[in-house]
Amino acid sequence: MEDNGIGISPAQQTRIFQVFEHLDNVSSPYEGTGIGLAIVRKAMERMDGQVGVESKPGAGSRFWIELPKLVANNK
Repeated sequence: MEDNGIGISPAQQTRIFQVFEHLDNVSSPYEGTGIGLAIVRKAMERMDGQVGVESKPGAGSRFWIELPKLVANNK
């Protein structure tokens, strides 16, 4: 998923997948519980997958997931 929002600094990118982590200050117009990306990270771990982010401040963000390829069992 990509956006053209405010972007995320490299230092903050290491924190965004932690539970209850908010990158904005208290007066920010962005709301949330801080658990969404932590849930995605945990789900990817349970499926042997990965999640990540590519972002630059002022240039938006790109979030990605990778899941292992499943092999069909034709029995």
